[in-house]
Amino acid sequence: MRLTILSLLQERELCVYELVEILQTSQPNVSQHMRKLKDGGLVKEAKKGQWVFYSLNIGDKPYLHELFQHLPSKKKEVDAVSCEKLNCCD
Repeated sequence: MRLTILSLLQERELCVYELVEILQTSQPNVSQHMRKLKDGGLVKEAKKGQWVFYSLNIGDKPYLHELFQHLPSKKKEVDAVSCEKLNCCD
């Protein structure tokens, strides 16, 4: 699941509820995976009000760029959700 999350974040910054919708899992499950990825230095979070948004943090890890070239695109899944459609993060 964590590689899928990284592939999703390669497309754009996502809020936790967008990730929940795409991954079809619970918010606590997503948050647990995000905590591990954040602890590993692979993602960063930004709080906007009560909402948490996640983005990749791999600029200082050039060795990961080749890995990301081999991950399948998740653009279609990311484009299908938005905070506006989910009525969250306002």
